[in-house]
Amino acid sequence: MNGNRPGELSLSVIEGKVAEIWKHVLDVPDGMEDATFFDLEGESISAVRLVSRIEDELGVSIDVGDIFEEDPNLEALVRKVAGQAEVSAV
Repeated sequence: MNGNRPGELSLSVIEGKVAEIWKHVLDVPDGMEDATFFDLEGESISAVRLVSRIEDELGVSIDVGDIFEEDPNLEALVRKVAGQAEVSAV
């Protein structure tokens, strides 16, 4: 166990898990880690899959519309998930 309170996630766990989900759902090719959702040909079903997996694996709910905001990239998604999660200092 990580010593965190139940439901609390570290930022590094969030970053790693969201990156893993992003790469899997969008089938991100090597060298394209900084590409936007749209560069990776994301579509509405991809957004639903991202949101669903994030909720299933991290217990954090975000809105599908958040994926389509002004800068839909991995970094922005991590910030959104972290903002909705209980984040520990670890």
